[in-house]
Amino acid sequence: MAFAGGIPGERGQYNGKVTLLVVLSCVVAASGGLIFGYDLGVSGGVTSMDPFLKKFFPNVYRRMKEGIKISNYCKFDSQLLTLFTSSLYLSGLVSSLFASTVTRVFGRKASMLVAGVAVLIGSALGGAASNLYMLVFGRLFLGIGLGFGNQSIPLYISEMALPKHRGAMNIIFDTGVGIGVLIANIINFCTEKIDGGWGWRISLSMAAVPASILTIGAIILPDTPNSLIQKDNNLEKAKRVLQRIRGTNDVRQELDDLLKASSISKTTKDPFKKILQRKYRPQLVMAAAIPFFAQMTGINVITFYAPILFRTIGLRESSSLLSAVVIRCFNVGCTFISMFVVDKQGRRVLFMLGGIQMLATQVTIGGFMTALLGDHGGLSKASAYVVLVLICIYISGFGLSWGPLGWLVPSEIYPLEIRSAGQSITVAVSFFFCFLIGQTFLAMLCHMKAGIFFFFGGWVALMTLFIYFFLPETKNVPIEKVEQLWKEHWFWKRFVEDEVDDSIYKLDK
Repeated sequence: MAFAGGIPGERGQYNGKVTLLVVLSCVVAASGGLIFGYDLGVSGGVTSMDPFLKKFFPNVYRRMKEGIKISNYCKFDSQLLTLFTSSLYLSGLVSSLFASTVTRVFGRKASMLVAGVAVLIGSALGGAASNLYMLVFGRLFLGIGLGFGNQSIPLYISEMALPKHRGAMNIIFDTGVGIGVLIANIINFCTEKIDGGWGWRISLSMAAVPASILTIGAIILPDTPNSLIQKDNNLEKAKRVLQRIRGTNDVRQELDDLLKASSISKTTKDPFKKILQRKYRPQLVMAAAIPFFAQMTGINVITFYAPILFRTIGLRESSSLLSAVVIRCFNVGCTFISMFVVDKQGRRVLFMLGGIQMLATQVTIGGFMTALLGDHGGLSKASAYVVLVLICIYISGFGLSWGPLGWLVPSEIYPLEIRSAGQSITVAVSFFFCFLIGQTFLAMLCHMKAGIFFFFGGWVALMTLFIYFFLPETKNVPIEKVEQLWKEHWFWKRFVEDEVDDSIYKLDK
């Protein structure tokens, strides 16, 4: 039984090298990752700031300050508070489905432009918010931006990069996510100290900086050759762009593969209906399973609520914000490591290593907090920092594996005819579970207490086994030839081969 498939070298490396235009395109596009990360990180920080809670969530503030006897695990349990965090992801879910049509019909750049403008509007509303409605309305615009950006940007990067560099280039997006969260944590740590209690306004409005980069980039950068052929059938322009991004005039082999993929995609009227066909079963399963599992690692528990979590175990406001900065440094560092090894060691190895590391630390954290943190009081300072170290180990495992690969792998497995639909499903599933976990985590923490870590640890064990048995290796495989992997995989080939056999039978008839 073979668990990993690969396409031999003779099937195809294209001519070309890493050009400045490709690097610039990928870096600018990855500013969308910076936006995503910043919005993930900033919400958990501002919701631990006293002035913000006092203005928008006074009931939570009173529970913290008035000495009410309440469990450590339940201090922040508020549906309004979680609505502030999770409304962004519900908006992102809906908008990502609309983004599929925009990306396919008008190009990857069009969706990136919508993303940048929507985030600019959302950050302005958040920074100027005078009531809860305005605050949530701003989050909804941010969600629209993230829905369009997360749907189009990974596709843009995968289509611009050479196969042998696609992994590293695409991980730039997740590196942007990690750096965005880190910047948000640092800004929260600094703005919390501003006299007058208005520092949270700076935190919420600073998302406009990466949004401006993305907006300008979407205007001046070229669209991908795949997109130019798919939406305009402009062969000459696609050839010129391909020659510029590859740094060579000899692009015939790659151009032929793009034309072949485009001719197939043009027969597809409804890509969402198309992806439900039996021969696309591997891609459909991965489109849903990978983002689902990525959320069930528990990472967004740490990302959304790290400052709150650290206050739960006894650290003060400033210490909890600083601790959040520390853990994101570990995440960014490991994401950089992943960038340099993913195209050499492959995706599956990193999934395995990261999964084992996350499972071990989650079980250890759960046991540690079960033994030492009750409903009242707090951990000793030494014990709190032990938990911090364990969370750093956990998040470094995520930064090595599911963090970057959760976006990379889906963006490279879809054939062109279902690529926009597949990526939309990936983003929609991701946002749905972001919303679900964001909306329920504080209640889960209140009721499950330290058992929450065992809950997510069980999911990590399951997803690691899923990757081992069902995901073929995609390193160094041209994006338009990844489909061959499913035909060679021990499990998925029965779906692809059956469809091919049925097609032959119909032709014979």
